[in-house]
Amino acid sequence: MKRNYKVLTTMVLCATIFCGCTFGNAKSFDNPDKDKLLIELITYVIDQLHFNPGDINDEFSENVYMNYIQGLDPYKRYFRKSDIEEFEKYKFQLDDQFKKSEITFFNLTHERLEQRIEEAKELYPKVLSKSFDFSKNETYNSDTEKLPYAKNKRELVERWRKQLKFSALSVYDSELKLDETKLKDDVKYKVRSKKELEKEARESVKKSITDNFDNLDDLERKDWFSVYLNAVVLEFDPHTFYFSPEDKDRFDTSMSGKLEGIGARLQKRNSNINIIEVISGGPAWRGNEVESGDIILKVRQTDENLPVDVVGMRLDDAVKLIKGPKGTQVELTLKKKIDGSIKNVMITRDVVELEEAYAKTSMVNKGNKKYGVINLPKFYIDFKDYGERNAATDVAKEIERLKKQGMDGLVLDLRGNGGGSLKTVVDMAGLFIKKGPIVQVKSTGERKEVLKDEDARIQWDGPLVILVNELSASASEILAAAMQDYKRAVIIGSQQTYGKGTVQNVVDLNRIVSNNTLGDVGAMKVTTQKFYRINGGSTQLEGVKSDVVVPDRYTYINVGEKDQDNPLPWDKIDAASYRPWNDYIDLERVVGSSKERMAKSNHFKLIDEQAKWISEQRDDSSFPLNYDDYLNEAKKNKEFTKRFEALSEYKNNLTFNSLPYEIEAMKKDSVLADKRERWHKALARDAYIEEALNVLEDLKIDYLNRKNRKLADINKG
Repeated sequence: MKRNYKVLTTMVLCATIFCGCTFGNAKSFDNPDKDKLLIELITYVIDQLHFNPGDINDEFSENVYMNYIQGLDPYKRYFRKSDIEEFEKYKFQLDDQFKKSEITFFNLTHERLEQRIEEAKELYPKVLSKSFDFSKNETYNSDTEKLPYAKNKRELVERWRKQLKFSALSVYDSELKLDETKLKDDVKYKVRSKKELEKEARESVKKSITDNFDNLDDLERKDWFSVYLNAVVLEFDPHTFYFSPEDKDRFDTSMSGKLEGIGARLQKRNSNINIIEVISGGPAWRGNEVESGDIILKVRQTDENLPVDVVGMRLDDAVKLIKGPKGTQVELTLKKKIDGSIKNVMITRDVVELEEAYAKTSMVNKGNKKYGVINLPKFYIDFKDYGERNAATDVAKEIERLKKQGMDGLVLDLRGNGGGSLKTVVDMAGLFIKKGPIVQVKSTGERKEVLKDEDARIQWDGPLVILVNELSASASEILAAAMQDYKRAVIIGSQQTYGKGTVQNVVDLNRIVSNNTLGDVGAMKVTTQKFYRINGGSTQLEGVKSDVVVPDRYTYINVGEKDQDNPLPWDKIDAASYRPWNDYIDLERVVGSSKERMAKSNHFKLIDEQAKWISEQRDDSSFPLNYDDYLNEAKKNKEFTKRFEALSEYKNNLTFNSLPYEIEAMKKDSVLADKRERWHKALARDAYIEEALNVLEDLKIDYLNRKNRKLADINKG
């Protein structure tokens, strides 16, 4: 079973709600064994709160077994075939063990893993003590999921040898190119021999692997038990999760909004440190080389020659390496989500200003019309004081400012917006309609609730376009869906949005246990609600399908809720009572015109071609260990990607400007001025924004025709 995004530990989660829950069927928890007590608590919370807990049966047991073993040894370099054969007698017993709060299977696997790790510590230095022959024709297959477990020590050594050789080959290539560069800069520079470079490459890999094992040594039994617990709870759905006390502390810190370092939110999945969000305005965002979904493989400080391998490292330890004083630099070795390539990125650390996570606005002239663009990275809220600051209020202010400048149409950019506060969504939707339902919510064991906009005022009744992509999720999908159902806006973007139609609550498990003498037992994030559109359909899995579909880099890649393991299903309930917006929008004509433009656009054709190539690259898991073949393949890929260089050179010939109040602020704030200049340059290269403005022009024609018809009717009357 493939688990691409199995979460083992987390640093931050969006769109979750803390709750002190009241449980029915209260029971006492007095188990003196903390591990067994945790199982009882988790089972109880799932049973009482989960939206759709499902059956804990043999099929459940098999899935837990498969994903837990894969999570312990994703690269199949510890366990042997004999270990798996011994473990397999528990494959269909884990459901029974979990119901009885037994941990026999966990104890067996944990003890065996520690044994195999100790054996591996002796194995890899022996492999790296011998020179690698980079002229030998052999390949390394990175798709370890399809590899069988090693039958014996000889097969295991061979597996380690190829993995280590592949790592060394990459270092060898980098060092060789470094010498070539230095020689160009200084003809007196003494280049190292290939023999020296090969030896240094092995030493570099050895240090990284040693560091990795040192980090494994820091993991305690309770850390591995958390892995087991999450292998269990993730079978209910991909967003249900157990927080150990340490993980809970990190979660609390992340929710406080105190961010520093490179400006990226990290999460550990399997043995990998994943970037789950790049904070707008932060150092990583400014460099424009780091993306959500990238995997951090290594971290190097600029005052050190060798990078540290963070694969398998505790998240806390990886974060300590990445964070640092403002102005210092750190180099990340990334495995890019988009094509699987390996890339080194240097980032200058800085204080991350959350201001860039707020709504920002630009005005653009197109012909004789003025259009507004509001970028909303998330649906933020001040939980202590809603009136202090929230996304809906900020967007309302920006709309008023744009109207004063004579705005003829509005683009609301929700691309990459992962969600946030439900209340802000309802309030924001109300800015564009008179009043009515916005979203339907079903909670565990309860009837649906219809959340409505009760305010008859309309902040903006003119042409509206909403931009989305595959990473627009949760709250973004609610707003886009509501505006689509009301026929109030044209949705432009990917085939569909992310498809997360669920809500999670975080439950402090310590509140359930009275007279707890075992210490902090952590917390549980559990899926308790499901979103439904006002037309009755869920946003779960299917997301929101765009009215105007535009190709992007993710078009042929599985991105979204449907690519997770065990997502809750799509379903439908009764529609709410609502009246579609009928003042304008000849949707068929507008969409048809947009499709005609894109069919003629060489730029969008090239984007589609790149998306197909990226998909093909991701499917290729075989890599040559012969250096000449390695270079030839890299050269071939580089030559092929040259055809896509035109994408980064694209310009839409539009000029974007800040609003007057911000122009005044920028006179006193050079940092803000620099940020806005960067954003405006990005907008001027954005073909999606350009098409959104084209659609606004078509909508403006409908809007004016509607006004003229009304005036004519009034005059006749």
